[in-house]
Amino acid sequence: MPSEFTSQKETALFQPEHVRRQFPIFEREVAWLDNAATTQRPERVLRAMDEFNRRHNANTRRSVHRLGAEATAAYEGAREVVARFIGAESPAEVIFTPGTTVGINIVANSLAHGGIGPGDEVWISAQEHHGNWVPWLKATQTLGAHLRIIPLLPDGHLDLARFQEGLAGGRVRWVALTWVSNVLGFENDVRAFCAAAHGAGARVLVDAAQAAAHVPMDVRELDCDFLAFSGHKMYGPMGIGVLWGRAELLAQMEPFILGGEMIGRVEEQAATWAEPPYRFEGGTPNVMGAVGLGEAMGWLENLPAGAHEHVSALAREAAQTLAELPGVRILGPAMERVSLVSFCVDGVHAHDVAQVLDGRGIAVRAGHMCAQPLLRRLGVESAVRASFAPYNTMDEVNALVEGVRAAQELFA
Repeated sequence: MPSEFTSQKETALFQPEHVRRQFPIFEREVAWLDNAATTQRPERVLRAMDEFNRRHNANTRRSVHRLGAEATAAYEGAREVVARFIGAESPAEVIFTPGTTVGINIVANSLAHGGIGPGDEVWISAQEHHGNWVPWLKATQTLGAHLRIIPLLPDGHLDLARFQEGLAGGRVRWVALTWVSNVLGFENDVRAFCAAAHGAGARVLVDAAQAAAHVPMDVRELDCDFLAFSGHKMYGPMGIGVLWGRAELLAQMEPFILGGEMIGRVEEQAATWAEPPYRFEGGTPNVMGAVGLGEAMGWLENLPAGAHEHVSALAREAAQTLAELPGVRILGPAMERVSLVSFCVDGVHAHDVAQVLDGRGIAVRAGHMCAQPLLRRLGVESAVRASFAPYNTMDEVNALVEGVRAAQELFA
């Protein structure tokens, strides 16, 4: 599991260049500050995936030949790595998915769908990514329930008191919220929201897409009911993710994707399902992706001391320095930064800022960040986001600030 944030002394000793050398893509001249969208992959991950493709490629759980057995062992071995990394009780609680969004959809269209009725309530936060907003919007509209929003406090934090008031009505069945906002950049107190929701008999799903690479994950300590995240935001490949769920809840769930090895038995007019987690993994599994994700978790576990605080320090420095530029507005508190900063530049569209930065070899995200309701609450339609990883440097933060200043001058 990733180490806790460390002391200033350890942070000062951390050398991002040593990490950067493990990433072949940095043979190109690029300041990759779009890590919240996708991280780059270290050589260790690339080699593991290549090894699987070259020597072990086969489908899992379907064949008695040697390659099939090797592929199955690799796939299930990766599941065990994930279970340890997140503190699951058992690998059987770990479902491999194509990513966070699919994991959320599995829950919203299965167990949640069967436990929500007319007049019931589902609460999400005002910070949610569309992937944790739209599935619940669709479910409540279909079932005649109500979608309620946990509002923001003036500083951008979630209003726990207002949420607790909403729980008092006794109609809340589900709560879905992000652990780390992909726009505001700070960590929400999901433990407090889980405790409050459970006290009212509601179940909780946590979107950990932006937390997985930076915040130690222990699902038992967090005390949520489901948790979803994506491999490509934590130095693994695209197309692989994880949905963790409590074993007793997974056993109650109907599958969302039907066909392939998720079945128990099929008759002409009836079918039964395999036990979890396999009933939720219909179709050909992404074995190579699971192998890569397992290696990425191993890489994260072996990061040098100070790596995570280094990332946070870069984000804080970027937020503080950008805020000193006239006409630049930082979204969210400047000091509470896990790994990213989003900002707006007066009189310059976010896409124009991003293009100027790209011309200087700096890659950032620009647009609505798949969080349009949140941006509208903040009074903006688009923003620029710079997000950091252990391979980023303070020189890149300085280049970012200079690039924003250049964009201001160009469009003045």
